Formats: sequence, C-alpha cells, structure tokens
Amino acid sequence: MVKTPNLERLANSGMRFARGYADSPRCTPSRAAMFTGHSAASLHMTFINEGNRGGGGEPNTKLLPPHALMELPASEVTIAGYLRKAGYATAHFGKWHVGRVDPTQHGFDESDGPNGNGGPENVANPNPKQALAMTAKGIDFMERQARLHRPFYLHMSHYPSQGEKGGGGGGGKSRNEDFGLQEISAMDSTLGQVLDAVERLGLRGNTYILYTTDHGTPGRNPPLTGGKGTVWEGGLRVPFILSGPGIAAGSCSQVFVSALDLFPTFAGLAHATTPLPAGLEGGNFESLLFNKGVGVVKRPREEFVVHFPHYDKDVLGPASAIILGNYKLIRVYETNQRKLFDLSKDIAEQNDLAAQMPGKVAELDGRLNAYLQLVTAQMPVPNPNFDPSKPAELKQGGGKRGRKKETL
Repeated sequence: MVKTPNLERLANSGMRFARGYADSPRCTPSRAAMFTGHSAASLHMTFINEGNRGGGGEPNTKLLPPHALMELPASEVTIAGYLRKAGYATAHFGKWHVGRVDPTQHGFDESDGPNGNGGPENVANPNPKQALAMTAKGIDFMERQARLHRPFYLHMSHYPSQGEKGGGGGGGKSRNEDFGLQEISAMDSTLGQVLDAVERLGLRGNTYILYTTDHGTPGRNPPLTGGKGTVWEGGLRVPFILSGPGIAAGSCSQVFVSALDLFPTFAGLAHATTPLPAGLEGGNFESLLFNKGVGVVKRPREEFVVHFPHYDKDVLGPASAIILGNYKLIRVYETNQRKLFDLSKDIAEQNDLAAQMPGKVAELDGRLNAYLQLVTAQMPVPNPNFDPSKPAELKQGGGKRGRKKETL
C-alpha cells in the first residue's frame, strides 16, 4: 500500500473532481493543452518525442504519419503569459516536455530549463534529488513574491521514474515498482513542503492549489480499462483536486472537468480583466468551486474530444474518443469500429452499446467528424505491420502490462 498523507491533506482541504480528464493519454500533448487551453488535436501536438520511439523494431510502434509537432508554437498564449500581463509573477520548475525552448519564452519569468523526463541532469531516475531541488526553487520563488506582496502563478511538475528493464524475479517487486514507489513518496513529501510553505508565508487565504496529472496510469488501475497511451478511461481520467479560499473542505464534484478548463478558470480566479485569447476550448468552472461542486460549465462546444492518431499502447491501434454527457464513443481507425459506453453505469467500459443505440452512435460520430474537421486534425495512416495479437498496455477489464514499459 502506498500512503500519500499530504495528497490526502490537500484533498481534505478542498474539492475533488470525480470526473477529471487529461486532454491526451500522453504527456507532451496533454501538457500543451493544459498550458494553452487548446486541444492537442488543434495544436497538432498529439504525441510524445518520436525520437524516443525507436524504429520499426516493434510492429505496433513503427513510426508512421501523422508526425506530430514537437515544439509548442511561439504564437500560442499560455496561461503564464496571460497572467503575467495581469501583473502576476510566473515560474515553472520541473518537467517541461513541450519542446526544447525554455519556458521563459512562453510566458514564465523564471524556470529551471526545458527539462524532459531526466531533469536538468538527464538521468534515468531523477527523484528524489530533482523533486527536492524543484520544490526548493518553487518555495524560494513563493517567499520572494510574498515579501513583495506580488501575486504569482507557480507551476511545478514532478519527474517520472524511468525505471530499469527487467523484473524482480521470484514473485517480488521489480526495480520499476521500487522506482515508482520512490516517485510517489517524493511527490507526496514535496507536496507537503509546499503546503507548509503556503501556511508559513500566510498565503492560505488568497492562494489556490491544484493537483492533477497529465495522463492515466502507466500500469493497471482497475476498474478502469486501459492506461497511458490509450483513449480508454484508464488513460484519460486523472486525479483533479483544487483547494483554496471559498472552496468547501472535503467536497467532491461529479461534474465533468478537463485540463482545457484550467486556463479560463485560473483567469477567473485571478480576477484578470484582460480578454481571454481567442479559441479557448475549455470553460470556467469557478461556479462549481463555490457551490459545493454543483452547477454547469459553459464551453464553446458541449462535447469533449480526445484525438490520438498513433500506434502506441492500445492493442486496437489509433483511436479517437468523444464524451457528451454520460456517453462516450471510441472510434477505432484500424477496424473502423465504433464503441459506445454509458459511463454513468459502466465506468469500466465493458458493455458496448453501439449495436443497441445506433442513433447515439451516429450523433456522437457526427460531432466527432465535425470537430476533427474544424481543427484540421491530423489523421492516422494504416500500419501494414500492425499486429493486434501483440501484447500492449491494454487488455480490457483493467489492463495488462506489456513486454516493454516506457515512461513519458
């Protein structure tokens, strides 16, 4: 059992969102969406660094178009850039992973570099050293802003453990599991340091703290199906906790929220008066925070679309998903299948309703088509070497580890 007392401390002081989603099942596209309020599909940043993918050694991961954009466009306004114009000091410490351009070129006043998974030292397992280092930088930043009585936006992102190939043998824990436990422990410990600093600096009465992740589990997370690299719930549904003044302690919202909502919500919490950038796809969920999680979030479009046109960890190959209300449609490009689920009754996505509800399938499929055309989404190219019998991260009914683990 992994204990996370500081994460529980944060959750008990604020609001948990039971339906919190990342914009992608991979970190780079998800982070780009979080920073900009634009989906990975619209940014054409739908995958991680292809240079890390190897080559044609694995039939299900052979590099094929579309070749995703790997650098966050300089033209994109980030939440940091927006808040900086509103008078906020801004800083980013930890994992960046949306390109090789420093975060200071994307609206952050301070950063520790455009770091990938290995941190500034580019090592396989940067924690706990880099977790402690980035936390120290973050707390120093907060202390300086508190002395100046200046509002600030601070983004701190932990590094994942890269682990080691090979298992533990003899039924014991593998080295990867040990590294994973260390990563979680480092995350929780440093979160506690941040919470303590907020208290010590007298910032609790005017500071909001968000905790979330950029995609689902790299392993198993029953009862959810799938994980990282898939558009099933296990790849998209993530922890989503927000604590701060006016938010009822220990509250929980059942209303859908996603990383795309963070830009307009943070702008609202900051009472910024500058007009929001054009084309933001999320909505401001402030009303939920101050109404015990109950209410409606207004967005430009009702539906939420995740477009993942790449061969990765799903045995089904490239796919897109659309969520509207309680219904979720998955489009599988290799087979041209449509799978339909009622998430209010089937969070594990085990009961495919497509044959029973052709009208709902047609409605959601039409909305998905309209969105992908609107953002000129890049579409997958069939892989002639694709082999659905090969192991991958996904097996329905909770997931199954494959032959190869890659943390990104």
